[in-house]
Amino acid sequence: MVREDYWPEVTEDQGNRGVDQLAAFLAVAATTTEKVTPSLRVDLFWHAFVLHTKPYAVFCAALGGGFVHHVPDRSSGHDPEEGWAAMRRTADLIREAGHRTDPEFWPLDGAADCTQSYAGCSDSPVSK
Repeated sequence: MVREDYWPEVTEDQGNRGVDQLAAFLAVAATTTEKVTPSLRVDLFWHAFVLHTKPYAVFCAALGGGFVHHVPDRSSGHDPEEGWAAMRRTADLIREAGHRTDPEFWPLDGAADCTQSYAGCSDSPVSK
């Protein structure tokens, strides 16, 4: 995957930090039984990665929790407040797992361009 092919406006630093934040999100998604949801920016990185199914599957397997399915939910009339609460909880879980959250990718203060809005994408929680 070449960053310039997807987002030429994204700097190398932003691309590296986005991959880092996606990896932290997927590490938590692979091992928690809670439903987790990414910020919009992390979700954009997830969309780009999941399109490359073989390396994505290998990465998920390496996390030890099985395949992390991307589950869009556009039919539930997504409530923005619920989306913010889910994203805040996800960021908390990421920090509890020992990863840091980058404020540019986890804008928990209500930045309009980073809400889940209607999309409501989440993982498929692991059954334990």
